[in-house]
Amino acid sequence: MKAPREWHKSFFDNSFYNPASPAAVEQAPREARFILKQLRLKKGAALLDLCCGPGRHAVEFAKKGLAVTGYDFSAQYLAEARRRAKKKKVPLRLVRGDMRRLKFKENFDAAVNLFTSFGYFRKFSDDIKTLKGVARALRPGGLFLIDVVHGEFVRANFRRRDWTELEDYFHLEEASAGPDGTVNTWTRVPKNGGRPLTRTFFTRLYNRARLSAALKKAGLEPLKFFGSFSGAALSPKAVRLICLARKG
Repeated sequence: MKAPREWHKSFFDNSFYNPASPAAVEQAPREARFILKQLRLKKGAALLDLCCGPGRHAVEFAKKGLAVTGYDFSAQYLAEARRRAKKKKVPLRLVRGDMRRLKFKENFDAAVNLFTSFGYFRKFSDDIKTLKGVARALRPGGLFLIDVVHGEFVRANFRRRDWTELEDYFHLEEASAGPDGTVNTWTRVPKNGGRPLTRTFFTRLYNRARLSAALKKAGLEPLKFFGSFSGAALSPKAVRLICLARKG
């Protein structure tokens, strides 16, 4: 099972997958509070939400008085983020682009990259290129909080096949694991008898050591690690791998 080289170009589309489900939107304020507690930003500080998606966190950050720039590849997600910001009556700057080609230079006091919006590219050098772009975008001493799925948990609980019944469709999943990460195929089977949709994607798996090494290579120094947005300690049983890092 192989994922297309640029699989993200067709995957992040509302017709197949939208990360702003009602449950995800409901959790966003709590997650944003934890993130802002770690970043300790003053009102008016500049924050980059890299791979902001439909803006469920970006809007929460803007509500706290931060100057937020949301950056994402998906035009559909950015349009939804724009509508969400308008509804909440908060300013939100939105930029479309590839995370590997960030053009910013010392524009931000802090940056975030949330919910495994990282590790998508088959070339590890592309991950480093992304992290170097983040470091370049930060002012000296700027903080970066990154949140990815915990590779140790995934490998310990790996399942080749699984399925879930959701409100409107059945979600079927097939997966294979290699030394670098996992390749997953998701199939959505509508309950109304519509045409099934299938997409295949790649995720590089990171543990604490591997993420630390990547961050350091990009000029970012890891400061703290967490296993959840409640601040739990990182452990092999933690689903999330959250790291707070600083630009030197």
